[in-house]
Amino acid sequence: MSYCTKERACSDLAKPPVNELREPEQFLMQTPQGNPLLLSHTLQELLSKDSVQVELIPEKKGLFLKHVEYEVSSKRFKCSVYRRYNDFVVFHEMLLHKFPYRMVPALPPKRMLGADREFIESRRRALKRFINLVARHPPFSEDVLLKLFLSFSGSDVQNKLRELVQGVGDEFVTCRLATQAKDFLPADIQAQFAASRELIRNIYHSFYKLRDRAERIASRAIDNASDLLIFGKELSALGSDTTPLPSWAALNNNTWGTLKQALKGLSVEFALLADKAVQQGKQEENDVVEKLNLFLDLLQSYKDLCERHEKGVLHKHQRALHKYSMMKKQMMSATVQNKEPESVEQLESRIVEQENAIITMELRNYFSLYCLHQETQLIHIYLPLTSHILGAFVNSQIQGHKEMSKVWNELKPKLSCLFVGSSSMPTPPLSPPEGNFFSN
Repeated sequence: MSYCTKERACSDLAKPPVNELREPEQFLMQTPQGNPLLLSHTLQELLSKDSVQVELIPEKKGLFLKHVEYEVSSKRFKCSVYRRYNDFVVFHEMLLHKFPYRMVPALPPKRMLGADREFIESRRRALKRFINLVARHPPFSEDVLLKLFLSFSGSDVQNKLRELVQGVGDEFVTCRLATQAKDFLPADIQAQFAASRELIRNIYHSFYKLRDRAERIASRAIDNASDLLIFGKELSALGSDTTPLPSWAALNNNTWGTLKQALKGLSVEFALLADKAVQQGKQEENDVVEKLNLFLDLLQSYKDLCERHEKGVLHKHQRALHKYSMMKKQMMSATVQNKEPESVEQLESRIVEQENAIITMELRNYFSLYCLHQETQLIHIYLPLTSHILGAFVNSQIQGHKEMSKVWNELKPKLSCLFVGSSSMPTPPLSPPEGNFFSN
């Protein structure tokens, strides 16, 4: 199905009036049975929420610059839309605005001058990881922002995304449980938060090192493919050499001719070996390195969330308490100094306002911890992805070595003709004898 056909097929879904997309009841965070703090999702349930593909569209030349566009295809919404990097940026901003206490994955960097194909491909992969993590996140997956981003086929998607957020509060305002969050939290929530943060920090560092080693392994397979291909080409070049052989260079001219013919034929096997090595390297890039990057993106978003909690709502709460303390001191001083009743009343009014602000900040702080508790659970739901990654790595190694071993074994008999000359000399062993070649 062409893009245009798919676009028309989803146009009815993709272009509802914006006022109909505002936060209806079904898009609010659902309240499960029992303790709403606890998540009941499995990894398979999260992965099955959606599978989103992000593919590069050939660059379109503008008046001065080339613009990179992506075709974003959602399995869940059965729709494909065109998106540019700046569309992702606005979507990311609106998610942070609406869900400040949730793990919003970071976006890859904006295109720099002189960006090459490698950078563009790397960013495409990162955008794909971003949108899949968002599409599988429980609150995000049921939000109208995601639905619009993945299905709206109009040209003004950025304005539509902003309109959805205008006049709608963040999750603290829209979640019915926000003001009750404290009641669901364990008494030692601060200690649990500190322990979880340390554990996830350690997991992140270990997975970062695993990802680096996996990248090196995949890269070595591709480098090995290049070396094998060049090795085979050099054998072919040697076998194709047409330089005349002087009569005094060898006792038997047929030896060099037979050898050249055999060497020329080996390049086919080495080309096949190179192809197998490339396949293994690419498979490990897609099935191992990318999955490790996906999990690292999730862990990094958790680290970013922890920083937002400490520098955001927690810091604001502390500042509000400090301001309240200063107001109380001013009130005591005004009372002692018998200042005019009007100024005292104004101060009292400001103190009441500050008390209300502190209450709101306290509620937000507890709701932030409530969300952090759920996001920590989400990290642990994703942890079994480790077994998927290791399984993909082991299978790739087994399959790769098996296929290359088959080619090596097919190549081995062809080497025998390299050592058979007209004098019927015996064929040397294909493996060196035990001991040192240079021993006396």
